[in-house]
Amino acid sequence: MSQKPSIPKGTRDFSPIEMVRRNYIFDVIKKSFKKYGFQQIETPAMENLSTLVGTGGDESDKLIFKILNSGDYLAKVDKETLSSQNSSLITHHISEKALHYDLTVPFARYVVQNQNDITFPFRRFQIQPVWRADKPQKGRYREFYQCDADIIGSDSLLNEVDLIKMIDDVFTELFKGKLNYTVSINNRKILSGIVKYFGVEDKFEQIVVVIDKLDKIGEQGVINELEAIGLGDIALKMLTLIYSKEFLETEEIKKPQSQLDQTIGMLNWLSRNVNNTEEGANELLLVFESLKKLGLKTAKVIFDPTLARGLGYYTGTIIEVKVENFPSITGGGRYDDLTGKFGLKNVSGVGISFGADRIYDVLLDNNLYPEFKGDSTQVLFTNQGEADENRFLPMLFQLREAGINAELYTEKAKWQKQMVFAEKKGVKFIVSANEHGEMFVKEMKGTDKKPFSSIDELLTIIQHS
Repeated sequence: MSQKPSIPKGTRDFSPIEMVRRNYIFDVIKKSFKKYGFQQIETPAMENLSTLVGTGGDESDKLIFKILNSGDYLAKVDKETLSSQNSSLITHHISEKALHYDLTVPFARYVVQNQNDITFPFRRFQIQPVWRADKPQKGRYREFYQCDADIIGSDSLLNEVDLIKMIDDVFTELFKGKLNYTVSINNRKILSGIVKYFGVEDKFEQIVVVIDKLDKIGEQGVINELEAIGLGDIALKMLTLIYSKEFLETEEIKKPQSQLDQTIGMLNWLSRNVNNTEEGANELLLVFESLKKLGLKTAKVIFDPTLARGLGYYTGTIIEVKVENFPSITGGGRYDDLTGKFGLKNVSGVGISFGADRIYDVLLDNNLYPEFKGDSTQVLFTNQGEADENRFLPMLFQLREAGINAELYTEKAKWQKQMVFAEKKGVKFIVSANEHGEMFVKEMKGTDKKPFSSIDELLTIIQHS
């Protein structure tokens, strides 16, 4: 008995209409990337495992899909190593490559390898699939597309402003003002300062990983995990500050004002009242004050002290975009020395990544896709036998040369069968001929048949309907 075919959990097939929708998203994002001066590159789906491990932190290392070496990959592993049942130790011997879990680390590797051919600051974009060994759930896949834009070789905070303005442009076009979304911004230096304020800076990476789970495990879950890593009574005090409960109650912030003004007030308060947070707060103040001057189309931009971003390579500004009832649809941030792992020290970069698959689901759930015209067959030539094939085949290619999507039903078939085929494909025009060789064209949804005698007449009818 043959096995029923299936695909791995967390992956998806895409039908023709789904591909049209995906390409619509890619086209909108790519248009903005180019408008903002980004140039496209592409890197391999797989990287050396050594390139990926250790760049995003322990949590990211767990998400890496490893590729077994070719041939008898166990032959070179000694019995002692095999009997140890230590997966990390054994993996070192049987796997040298892995699928990339994001596009930022491969980009950093690319920059180092091509540094002599790159003009800095370098603006690049990539639109490629990535793979993560994550638990599949709504909006979370194991294979998904990222649309990345990064600026590397500059530590100017105007780059952050540029990226946020681009986010505003993209979602203004995709959401058409019909869906609210929030751009949350924080700075890793603020989180680091708060952790240092409480004297537990040696646990910074662990604390960030826990705080990043807020959406998954809730406030009490975060407190429990912070206590478990040794914070004790400090956990609640730290979260009270990080969750902004303390400084949101101050009079200067409670006064009625715009969202950006309130954010600027919060950052000023934080800079003055919590030691070690001044640098991060001042960096964000510059970003928010610039956004206030430039204005935003539809984005609601807020300072979110709870935003952590789990990837360990972030060092400054961190960004996340969300709509209600969905995981993050865009994220990113500043990394000051990601290229250092590959030998190029002190090169700062900042980037964002649009999650195309999550954006797809958001647009579908909220009925925000436009009506797609001309993406399928526009004209179908029917086929009642050899006479139709001889008559319509030259016209078929003439329509295609004129930029009209057309096809000939390739075998003689009953009229009803051909009409069902046309309806399922969303064909707009049907071309047919009667037993006397007279030719007609009609709209699929219409009833009137219009006669024509030449390809020029057919083109005129189609182009003016």
